[in-house]
Amino acid sequence: MKNIILILKSTVFTFCLFVLTQCKSMGNPAENNEKTFIIAAETVDCTGVAPMKCLQVKEKESDNWENLYTNIEGFTYEPGFEYVLKVKTEKIENPPMDVSSIKYILVKQVSKTKK
Repeated sequence: MKNIILILKSTVFTFCLFVLTQCKSMGNPAENNEKTFIIAAETVDCTGVAPMKCLQVKEKESDNWENLYTNIEGFTYEPGFEYVLKVKTEKIENPPMDVSSIKYILVKQVSKTKK
């Protein structure tokens, strides 16, 4: 009887160890896919599928401006203001050819400064 209990304890321990080693990072998932964007006060002409206006974004003051060819869900841009935003990114599985594979969602508007 003692041998059966020891075997069961060993089996349960081994199973728990296996499950723990197979788990991915248990950190806060929202922290892993959040970014800070600085949004320029003016949009620029750009061409995606067709000519359009793109937001100018960068993640750090020292970075160069880059075009953002998609929108930020929940964010309403007003020309003449520079914004600092916290955005969440979500990977889009199998997006259409003319659509970004990343979806941006507003988490928080940190600041809005008249320029």
